[in-house]
Amino acid sequence: MLLAPSILSADFSDLRTVLRQCRIGGADWVHIDVMDHHFVPNLTVGPVVVRSLRPITDLPLDVHLMVDQPESLLDPFAAAGADAFTFHVEAVRDPLPLVRKIQSAGMKAGLSLKPGTPLEKVIPYLPAIDLLLVMSVEPGFGGQDFLPGARERIQRLREKLDLLPQPPLLSVDGGIKRSNAREVLQAGADVLVVGSGIFQDADPVHAMQSLKAIIPDSVP
Repeated sequence: MLLAPSILSADFSDLRTVLRQCRIGGADWVHIDVMDHHFVPNLTVGPVVVRSLRPITDLPLDVHLMVDQPESLLDPFAAAGADAFTFHVEAVRDPLPLVRKIQSAGMKAGLSLKPGTPLEKVIPYLPAIDLLLVMSVEPGFGGQDFLPGARERIQRLREKLDLLPQPPLLSVDGGIKRSNAREVLQAGADVLVVGSGIFQDADPVHAMQSLKAIIPDSVP
């Protein structure tokens, strides 16, 4: 299992400390939510923030674009130092051209889908991508509860991924805490994206270490 803390729930006045906590806590990469106030009803960060973070951490930076026209931000985020570029299947007519451009730019290509989007929308593209990000809350805001039915969607996608010779990583984002992390992993997740479950804790480092400690007995 890989742990990807989402800094959407972190203290933006001291991101240097946040990144240090991620390193000490055992994070595998850092998840950065990019929202445009159009695709989702919230507005967050852009390439300038990634550019400022890149020199102060060696952890991979995965940008999750909850935006319209994600292709317009590919070059700026590549130049800023992003390692992975994840966009929504709902935001494009055909994901494949953008997937190929992301990979040509030297980044991992991720594809995400909202809770209400049929799984069939992403299944044809699984062999081409590096990461599949399943939203287990409605995208736009942190601190939401894990949605009923998300576990079944994760299981169904795991079954499809296991048929591939080189499946993308299956990442799950939304409402994950220590109390349900094992359930999400047992459903088939490879990556846990956790925001408020880490950064709303009094001790974010301990919260990350506690999540990482679940790994040995997560998979039956």
